[in-house]
Amino acid sequence: MIGLAASRALRDLFSPPFRAAFWKSLGLTALVLVGLWFAVEALFERVAAPWAAGWLPALPAWASDAERAAGWLAGLLLAIALAFLIGPVSAAIAGLFLDDVAEVVERECYPEAPPGRELPLAASLRLSAKFLGVIVLGNLLAFALLLVPVVNLVAFFAVNSYLLGREYFEFAAMRYRTEHDAKALRRRHRGTVLAGGAVVACFLAVPVVNLLTPLVAAALMVNLHQLVSRREGGLPAPPVERRIAAAGPRSD
Repeated sequence: MIGLAASRALRDLFSPPFRAAFWKSLGLTALVLVGLWFAVEALFERVAAPWAAGWLPALPAWASDAERAAGWLAGLLLAIALAFLIGPVSAAIAGLFLDDVAEVVERECYPEAPPGRELPLAASLRLSAKFLGVIVLGNLLAFALLLVPVVNLVAFFAVNSYLLGREYFEFAAMRYRTEHDAKALRRRHRGTVLAGGAVVACFLAVPVVNLLTPLVAAALMVNLHQLVSRREGGLPAPPVERRIAAAGPRSD
């Protein structure tokens, strides 16, 4: 099941809709990071530099060189910080386009199934924030354990397999189910979801390729949700349709 879901996700990754979602998310990520660069640079020039100027003249003659070196060092640290933020920021922004990805997978691979429903804007924003938190946590964990061989690798894959599998599977399931039902389905198939999360974690571990992580994760988990639902007897009607059905036919 994992192999089938992964192969379908990789196949869809090169389709025009996926490329469009990738370039949109990457473009917005670049705009955010460039804006952040200028904002931090302005903060350094208007706050940090004037503050330092108050005590630098009291230093020896090399103070001006030290100030210049500090500026270069600040720029280097900022560049490293922005490189670290590429993955998390792209994950958060790509979260806004995941419904587009899910719709393509459902339409192309499962035409016989009822179409899912886009998440409300508030839920979509909340999921994007959660995706951001998941990626940040995984990267911080890897950084904290950088000097501990083997342990850092095991911890990185264990944590990210669980978190990525959980969040993206529940996203796919919530296109057809309530949040409570999506969580219950994920718990019933926790081993399968964890294995799917491990595949996603492999993408997260590769620089540059990790920019594709949100799209790969969404496509893989949409496929996995469809396959798991088939095993359980089929997909339910999306939540909106279930509420309409429960209300019964209207009487004039």
